[in-house]
Amino acid sequence: MEMDIYNLTTVNEFILIGLSDLPKVRYPLFVVFAVIYQVTLVGNGAILLAIGIEKKLHTPMYFFLANLSILDIFCPTATVPKMLENLLTEKQSISFLGCALQLYFLVALAGTEVFLLSVMAYDRYVAICFPLRYTLIMTKVRCAGLMAGIWAAGFLNSLLHTLFTFRLSFCKSHRVNQYYCDIPPVVALSCSSTYVAEMVILVAGCVLGVPAFLNTFISYMYIISTILKIQSAEGKHKAFSTCTSHLLVVCLFYGTTIFTYIRPPSSQHSPARDRLISMLYGVITPMLNPIIYSLRNTEVKGALRKVLWH
Repeated sequence: MEMDIYNLTTVNEFILIGLSDLPKVRYPLFVVFAVIYQVTLVGNGAILLAIGIEKKLHTPMYFFLANLSILDIFCPTATVPKMLENLLTEKQSISFLGCALQLYFLVALAGTEVFLLSVMAYDRYVAICFPLRYTLIMTKVRCAGLMAGIWAAGFLNSLLHTLFTFRLSFCKSHRVNQYYCDIPPVVALSCSSTYVAEMVILVAGCVLGVPAFLNTFISYMYIISTILKIQSAEGKHKAFSTCTSHLLVVCLFYGTTIFTYIRPPSSQHSPARDRLISMLYGVITPMLNPIIYSLRNTEVKGALRKVLWH
């Protein structure tokens, strides 16, 4: 039966072997990931509730933060429930359509987060470098337009990647060396030419990803430069406190993303280490983001206290 599947040019299902080499600890892993997932849902849900209830937080910065919390709820939801099912049942399989949908939503949400972090950096740049013009520049209409644009760009970009990935022929194997369907491990299974799919990744990265990263980086260069020019220590602290949470989230996101995707191809990479890094990126980071914002931001802490008290 397995040889028949290997000889076909297409497969009906894939086997996610990312956690299959850890059979003795699958129940403890199930508990750990179930707890992390619950904490992620509760933490991001609390941020959304606090922003919705507290009128003081109805500003562009918190509007963008609410969208980040939505992304941090959806992103692990694309992978963790299936992973928990596989840990519990030892089944490990995912249908061809299920794999395509998982990859589509994961890439769409990750891409949207890249654009969102860039817009959030621009928002902090305007707030700190042009405080008197902030309300004129970051209007409700402009913020809504930016959000519609980045969600559309993220999902259209993912549609392109998903179509070019799943039009490939899969006859080498159907065993995905990861605990979810992602572009690199799925493309690695193809027995047809992957040149076009790889070029789409490269071109999309250069056209969309690089400008978003550069915008984030340059915005923070201007922000830090402006803060250093402030004379009073209290003024510096106040200005810097408005963007430290976002800067930490940016470092966490790009740090784990770079280790996951932007590395030279080498046979010496440890699959176990690669899976650990991808878990940091796909499971741990969405849990940490609301913690970072609630610990570092006094307004969010105050709003969360109100929500808890009521």
